[in-house]
Amino acid sequence: MHSSYTPYYIHLIDILILYYNINYKIIFYIKYIMNKPIEQKKIQKEKEEITMRNIPPIKPGMTVRVHQKIKEMGAKGERERIQIFEGIVLAKKHGAENGGTITVRKISSGVGVEKIFPLNLLTIVKIEPVNQAKVRRAKLYYLRDTKKKIKLASKI
Repeated sequence: MHSSYTPYYIHLIDILILYYNINYKIIFYIKYIMNKPIEQKKIQKEKEEITMRNIPPIKPGMTVRVHQKIKEMGAKGERERIQIFEGIVLAKKHGAENGGTITVRKISSGVGVEKIFPLNLLTIVKIEPVNQAKVRRAKLYYLRDTKKKIKLASKI
């Protein structure tokens, strides 16, 4: 007799084998179907571990440095380096969920450059806040069009 903590489908498989003499291929397929939710739970736990990374609280108006791993293919082979993108956070979307993103804008040699970073991207090493500007909006898209500067409230 099976112990009390054994999943119920083990008992069903024993019954199918002993009493109904069912083919083993069908039994393995049943085991695969029964174990599928367990595998999904393992994947969910891995995703939760990724989301539990140490990301500081980020708000629109913050100037941040995003450290990202970049793989380069050169004559010497594959090389990995860390690239820093420093700019103002225009928007934060979907909070700390799996699909959460931040939009960071900087001006590089007179041209505005924006990047959208998923917060749970594995290539992001760290996000370092530099300072916080005083803003009254959640989305700072007006900074794209105008030449206005926002006032820096505090140095972090």
